[in-house]
Amino acid sequence: MPTQNAAAEAKGRETIALDGVWDFQFGDSDAWRKSAVPAVWQAEFADLRTAFGRARHRRTFSLPQEWAGKRVMLRFGAVNYFAEVLVNGRAVGTHEGGYLPFSFIIPHDFLRPENELEVVVTLPSADANQYPQFPFSEIPHGKQSWYGPLGGIWQSVVLEQCGECHIEHVKVDADLASGVVDFDLELSGDGGGYEATVAIVDPDGVEVARVSSSGASLRATIANIKAWSPDTPALYRADLILSAGGTPIDRTSVTFGFRTFEARDGRLYLNGAPFYMRAALDQDYYPAGICTPPSLEFLEDQARKAKALGLNTLRIHIKIPDPRYYEVADRLGLVIWTEIPNVQIFTEASARRMRETMAGILRRDGHHPSIVAWTIINEDWGTRLVENEDHRRWLADTYDWLKALDPTRLVSDNSACFPNFHVKSDMNDYHYYRSVPERLGEWDELTKQFAGGASWTYSSLGDAQWRGDEPLIVSEFGVWGLPDPSKLLLDDGSEPFWMETGATWGDGVAYPHGIQTRFNTLHLDGVFKDFGAFIEAVQWYQFDNLKYQIEVMRSYPSIVGYVITEFTDVHWEANGLLDMNRNPRVFHDVFPQVNADLVIIARPAAWAVYAGDVLDVDVSVATGGGEIPDGAILKWSYAERGERALPAAGPNGLSKAGTLKLPIPESATNERLRIVFEVISNGVSISTNFLDISVYAKRQATRLPSVTSRDPELLAFAQAIGYPIAQAEAADIHLAHALDSDDIEKMREGARYLVIADGSVATHRNLRTDVPAGERLYREMIVNERNMPVGIDQQLPGIGLIEREGTMWRGDWIANFSWIRRKGAFASIPGGPLLDLSFEKVVPHHVMTGFRTFEFAGPVHGGVVIGWLHKPAVTIAERSVGRGSLLATTFRLTSSAPGSDPVAVALFDAMTATIAQRR
Repeated sequence: MPTQNAAAEAKGRETIALDGVWDFQFGDSDAWRKSAVPAVWQAEFADLRTAFGRARHRRTFSLPQEWAGKRVMLRFGAVNYFAEVLVNGRAVGTHEGGYLPFSFIIPHDFLRPENELEVVVTLPSADANQYPQFPFSEIPHGKQSWYGPLGGIWQSVVLEQCGECHIEHVKVDADLASGVVDFDLELSGDGGGYEATVAIVDPDGVEVARVSSSGASLRATIANIKAWSPDTPALYRADLILSAGGTPIDRTSVTFGFRTFEARDGRLYLNGAPFYMRAALDQDYYPAGICTPPSLEFLEDQARKAKALGLNTLRIHIKIPDPRYYEVADRLGLVIWTEIPNVQIFTEASARRMRETMAGILRRDGHHPSIVAWTIINEDWGTRLVENEDHRRWLADTYDWLKALDPTRLVSDNSACFPNFHVKSDMNDYHYYRSVPERLGEWDELTKQFAGGASWTYSSLGDAQWRGDEPLIVSEFGVWGLPDPSKLLLDDGSEPFWMETGATWGDGVAYPHGIQTRFNTLHLDGVFKDFGAFIEAVQWYQFDNLKYQIEVMRSYPSIVGYVITEFTDVHWEANGLLDMNRNPRVFHDVFPQVNADLVIIARPAAWAVYAGDVLDVDVSVATGGGEIPDGAILKWSYAERGERALPAAGPNGLSKAGTLKLPIPESATNERLRIVFEVISNGVSISTNFLDISVYAKRQATRLPSVTSRDPELLAFAQAIGYPIAQAEAADIHLAHALDSDDIEKMREGARYLVIADGSVATHRNLRTDVPAGERLYREMIVNERNMPVGIDQQLPGIGLIEREGTMWRGDWIANFSWIRRKGAFASIPGGPLLDLSFEKVVPHHVMTGFRTFEFAGPVHGGVVIGWLHKPAVTIAERSVGRGSLLATTFRLTSSAPGSDPVAVALFDAMTATIAQRR
């Protein structure tokens, strides 16, 4: 098939579009229903959302009289997965492969004035007995294993009248250095005795070259080349004419561009200039059509939104898009990184299919200047690199095969994540997810190691072909926000079907349906103003994560790019910069400040300070593909203003302004302080960013309740921050990390406890260090369950304690939304209700369970929910025990030196004040 689009072909060939309404029949049903083409049946029919199997598509078409006796071809953009094509009941041909184009010449004697076209489509399941020739696990399928299968005719169908000899395919090689363009034509038949002519039109519409050849190869040289880039997406058009005896018999057009994309010396270069990759992962899924884009205009709109967000690259994730996707990227200026759809099981057949797919991608899309890189395997999906030497050898061999096939683009052998790795690659790209503030330290350490050339990115098994100068790219990172469900409703007010998917992912936390009911059930309207305020808060949480993580990466010039997960939400997966309908997040306008070539990085010595203190802030400016010219100035403003000269820095550099000592204004109340930074060059602002700090009023340690504790370290901590110490009988509050039966007895008699359940004391997965006497006999009786967790409902105080590590409460890719209700003694904690970076020293490593939903309306002061508001857990809560009471928290209030962290002190004060009021 030629690489040009149908509109361009139409100038040389007559075509009839066969898109529209077809008859459709699925499986063993005798019933026919109406179906749209292009579309997948999962998008159209509620009863077939997850259906594998066999379907029939049928329609009629009229053959124009002038086509009688002429060569007629059927062209399919893509059919998933196996297609059998019949015209008037007679088999025309078959095709295997779900993502790429194919065509058939319809024999003359098959055709009539009125014709019936039937396409039988098989989407195989994983049942190898039913589909032995191509079980689902052995075919390239990409994210169908995540979001559901895709079956049917999902790209356009065209009927075309062509000559006996016609141009089947055009391969274009454009050399930026010389201006030479080579065209290799594949012709139907022997192609002998024909003349080919190419006329090249530049981006301004001017013909700049015309050459002819009696063979199938042509070469033209163009002067004054305009290179293609995201800023100047210069496209050339080649009009090709095939002639016989001086008479044109076929013509087609193809667009191309001049550009180079290289990896050398640890850097990326576009057209010889340093290039910093600011990318997002794009799964190429759509609101209604799933894999079929609704229109060219829709693709253009989302490309413009990508650029408005500061993105210069999209990584098409293990999927081959509609060809219009690349046409838009070429025209509007987006760099594209494309991947082979993965298989599940590596076999000889699946390995062959992956290579065939890659060859088909290159054949269809190789002329697009926007495409600069390929991925063979994503995250070891389908291969088992850690344990299988054969798979590692195949991967290295496939890298060599692909580089020989296409030396003009970069190749990632395996876009890796823990615990897999690269074997042989042009790029050292790696994925890791850590949310902040929950796991800020881990993000910092991973990024530091990666930037330093960590050995864990390549095979340690003796077969790594690692040069050491491959560019470092964090090719997946990010965290969930949540879309506004009201913006996703269908025209009739109902939910899209995908809101009832995702229940099998992440221990159920990825299930969207019912989110607002869960919000109300957990009484979160007492934490957030309303549901809309909650959605807005979690989107800002997503922004804060991305901002922090980008700034950390940008502080290491050895890292030359990143890929945000992801460009848009995909069904239940809610980590997009846009939602499924391409609505922007609340941070859309401010995001380009950090997603740019020039980024101001302000790293404070602490994220929370006392009013009147001096805050050290280390400031630098990362240049990416830009530069800091001589004479640039860094300015900052808040209650104070200042400026400092910036040293000049070239691309992929870091201009260090040094450490600023910023006086924090006096304040009688706790508040959030925003410090704005700006880089000025020649009187023009070329970069801006901000830093948010929590400021706490100077604490007056007066009228504090008295405390006691059997834990000397806890007692010393409280005394150091001003709490009076009393004997156990006279103390207002007892402090503990965990409880035993003596503590329960004291509470039964009226004592009040603050339990800092931070995991520093071993318990039985609850707040208890002992097992109540009344439960021992039962536990000893059931011999095989002696290690069972203590039943939290059967013993006091009825609170479970679970370590977040190893659970969905860990805080990685699917976000944990942790909150503190800013009411009562907690009202003065600045920010919120969600935790921000100022909580990084106290953020809990454990959560508490055992609380009913009604308790979230009052006794629960702090908690966490995951994903689409699932798995609620508690971080601060009260409970009555006998005549006494306790307040338990998992915040790590004593992890820093006493008084050194204002957040820890403020939380301690709020908790003691709360429990001291209980009678």
